[in-house]
Amino acid sequence: MAKIQARIILEILGRPKEHVLSALNSLIERLGRENGVLILEKTVHEPVELKDSKDLYTTFSELTLQIDSIIQYFGVLFAYMPANIEVIYPENITLNNADFNDLSMRLAQRLHDYDAIAKSMIMEKTILENKLKESYMPQNSPIVNKKANQQNRKPAKKKSGKK
Repeated sequence: MAKIQARIILEILGRPKEHVLSALNSLIERLGRENGVLILEKTVHEPVELKDSKDLYTTFSELTLQIDSIIQYFGVLFAYMPANIEVIYPENITLNNADFNDLSMRLAQRLHDYDAIAKSMIMEKTILENKLKESYMPQNSPIVNKKANQQNRKPAKKKSGKK
């Protein structure tokens, strides 16, 4: 398969202004060291302050890359999450089953990882909310007493039809 040529845009948001620019440059350097990735063109834009924010800056870089394989192309997408990507060459891409399966498994793994993170965060949020409710709710409040009474109540015995 022919090498892939693509344009990508990498964006960074943060503070201070100098850190934003150095973080973007570090990201570009790391990308340039990736196996099978060659940076053909690079334009880095100066950071600008976001409207309606205090000391929050954004910057971006436009890069033209030459990437050795479709697997490495998707590796760049997963690792660097560009804001935009456009394949310039080749016009048509053909995948064999092995490459397609590899990409499918990498995508599925990434989705499973994000799903696990989301579920973990939801569980941690629920635990923290419950702890906050317990710590800020007075012990003699009607809500706490009602809940305690419900937990301590024994189920009613069923009446049998025999006398």
